[in-house]
Amino acid sequence: MNIKTQTTYSIILLLIFVINPLSAEVFSWQDETGKQHFSDKPHIDAMVMKLKPQHSYHTIKRVSDGDTIVLENNNKIRLLGINTPEVAKGRSPAEAGGNRAKNWLIKRLKNQRVRLEYDAVKQDKYNRTLAYVFTENNENINLELVANGLASLSIYPPSLKYIDKFIRAEDKALQEKFGIWNLQAYAPKKAKSIKSGSYYGWHRVVGKVISIKTARKYHYVNFSNKFALKIPREPRALFPNIDFYKGKKIEARGWISKSKDRYSMFIRHASAIKILKI
Repeated sequence: MNIKTQTTYSIILLLIFVINPLSAEVFSWQDETGKQHFSDKPHIDAMVMKLKPQHSYHTIKRVSDGDTIVLENNNKIRLLGINTPEVAKGRSPAEAGGNRAKNWLIKRLKNQRVRLEYDAVKQDKYNRTLAYVFTENNENINLELVANGLASLSIYPPSLKYIDKFIRAEDKALQEKFGIWNLQAYAPKKAKSIKSGSYYGWHRVVGKVISIKTARKYHYVNFSNKFALKIPREPRALFPNIDFYKGKKIEARGWISKSKDRYSMFIRHASAIKILKI
């Protein structure tokens, strides 16, 4: 193949891949004059040329905190599937483990380029790009943060691509008491103790389910007359039958909110609920 043909080949392949990025096949053939042709459509006597997907890598401008980075093009990336404790912002102090997660991420990504892998939802309400971040060695940084106990799971359906790996990594980090799982700030709180005051940040709450109430959009899994889990009724596939939790001792993980004199924790995915032995 001469230089002119190689150039034409490269341009044609690029155009085909841009026009039809999901296609993994390109067809090549020569006509009676010896001229080379390329297409993403089959042709008589054509050879099938396999195309490998190409990855685009990015340079990191800065690390904002343990789960947010900014690329050199100023695109802000929120790491999918996880949550790390907050660092100090304005008058708000850093949460326990927040600086450790940020410093780990700074060190881990130093002199590294990364690629982004997306899931069902690509952007959040703050206009941040949602992605799994991979190094050039194909190491999943989101997963590493969980495995090292620097992040907890924060699953937002329908983005569930690596959910099984994340759950296994979190369970192991908890068992080994890595990172946040060995900090008193994140020790489980008794559900019955949640009846007054305010609760800032991410929490673990333990208690026995005494009743379940179902409304039009949500199930309310009650631990007491003051505290409940708020679970969406749809899609059902994200949770077992809601009655499964009745009478069980469970640990729930998330953020506590208050409405009038009652408290609740919104649960988006069953991974935030762990069944405990009574």
